[in-house]
Amino acid sequence: MPMGYEHLLIFSGICIATWLLVIYLVPRLMLSIYKRAALSQGFGDGPIPVNTLYTQPQNLFRDPLTPLPPGSSKLMNVGTNRDTLYVVGWLDLSRGSQVLHVPDMAGRYYSVQFTDPSKNINFAYVGKRATGTYAGDYLITGPGWKGAVPQGMKQISSPNNAVLVVGRVFVENDNDLSTAYNLAKQIQLSPLNQ
Repeated sequence: MPMGYEHLLIFSGICIATWLLVIYLVPRLMLSIYKRAALSQGFGDGPIPVNTLYTQPQNLFRDPLTPLPPGSSKLMNVGTNRDTLYVVGWLDLSRGSQVLHVPDMAGRYYSVQFTDPSKNINFAYVGKRATGTYAGDYLITGPGWKGAVPQGMKQISSPNNAVLVVGRVFVENDNDLSTAYNLAKQIQLSPLNQ
């Protein structure tokens, strides 16, 4: 084999390896940055504790370009939908299982997605298309959880103890914002033992 082709093969191998690393690592890196920002700075109202949900404020939804207080993050503004309020949180199921409560949405579109940050995949949904719009309680359990699911609850088994939760509640128009916000605030987490 001529000398020039050997270098081309080595360079091609390095390019392919680099490309695979970028595809594999960049999504995980972005989730890690998002997690750190949410847990340390929050979205304008201070840090978001683990195993709690944060609801996007009404004023931030109305005017996403409004300057936030110094030191706060605009994570909730970047790329947001203009017809859904966000509810976000980070779960640590090694501390125990969590119960997600959703109110009766009376036919309104909403969704709550559960993402495994280690693989960057959504593993479960609660919402109009997946579970309907009636009020409900969902037991979120980590890997290897053993126990009985309380009566009236449905189990969501997570493949990982770390879970990113992203909820969305549809806002029909400006007059509907208060109603949608009140419903979004009722999407809550609590420990199983409460």
